Amino acid sequence: MAYQNVLVLGGTGFIGRYLVGCLAAQGRRVCVPTRRRARGRELLVLPTVEVVQADIHDGSVLRALLSGRDAVINLVAILHDSDAVALSGALPQPQTAGHYGAGFAAAHVQLVRSLVDACRQSGVGRLLHVSALGADPNGPSEYLRSKAEGEQIAREAQGISTTVFRPSVVFGAGDHFLTRFAAMAAWLPVLATPQPQARMQPVWVHDLIAAMCTALDEPSTFGKRYEICGPTIYTLRDLMHFAARAAGHPRPVIGIPGPLAYVLASCFELLPGSPPLSRDNLRSLSVDNIASQQPYVPAPELGLRPAPMEPEAALYLAGMHPRSRYGGFRARARR
Repeated sequence: MAYQNVLVLGGTGFIGRYLVGCLAAQGRRVCVPTRRRARGRELLVLPTVEVVQADIHDGSVLRALLSGRDAVINLVAILHDSDAVALSGALPQPQTAGHYGAGFAAAHVQLVRSLVDACRQSGVGRLLHVSALGADPNGPSEYLRSKAEGEQIAREAQGISTTVFRPSVVFGAGDHFLTRFAAMAAWLPVLATPQPQARMQPVWVHDLIAAMCTALDEPSTFGKRYEICGPTIYTLRDLMHFAARAAGHPRPVIGIPGPLAYVLASCFELLPGSPPLSRDNLRSLSVDNIASQQPYVPAPELGLRPAPMEPEAALYLAGMHPRSRYGGFRARARR
């Protein structure tokens, strides 16, 4: 393996925990910085993983973290502009933002620019960057526009071998996607959603991670951008129906009219913490989250054969319902 000492930004998140586990299983040394070391406690049992408390939005700290590394992987992303508080402790000044909010600017653009600069100064020549399917400088949402600008900075970095991944929504045990729908179904008699016909192509977290771990050492992936999707397209309504049924709580799913959805999202944004839905989320849902070429065929150099969603997701969603756990255990044992 060419890259044995890897820095992973965003390694304590949902995707990050799986990625760090994969890298460690390959025998690589991995450093995971986090503002709160307790968030990475489950990674501490991995023998080649180091979790350090650090603010990656400080350029000098980032350069120190990169010292002696072979490669860096950036997974940092936020879904809501206000979530930048959790990343850096305080929002940057509003004037730093472009055609999106200051939080998106800090997490998706400024961090990538600082990372590229720090890589050059530290001599790190390999970067894997996770963007988002549908990222577009002219996209309808601040999330998609800021993701596109960060991606462009990573791809245009001179002297750095960059590979960009554009995953669709990612599912897997511990996700904040299907699991959220299943949890809602446990206590709501009816599930409601804006944009119920929005189309998505969910990818299993293990498939995304396998593609990234393969690409890290593969020279044919240098300078390329990959869409990472599952084999099947679903509507948002289909996914909510599936999650509720798999968790043992089948529920009807109704659509929320656009104007009402925006009113609800505006109210959610006034609540403390990360809102369950924002107006920017609604704008992102206005465009399909599917591969640009259909049927989707993964690049051969990634060695990827995307798994179908239903059998994989049903296992962990079934565990949310006590009566379904035994069936989940039997399925895992293939009985």
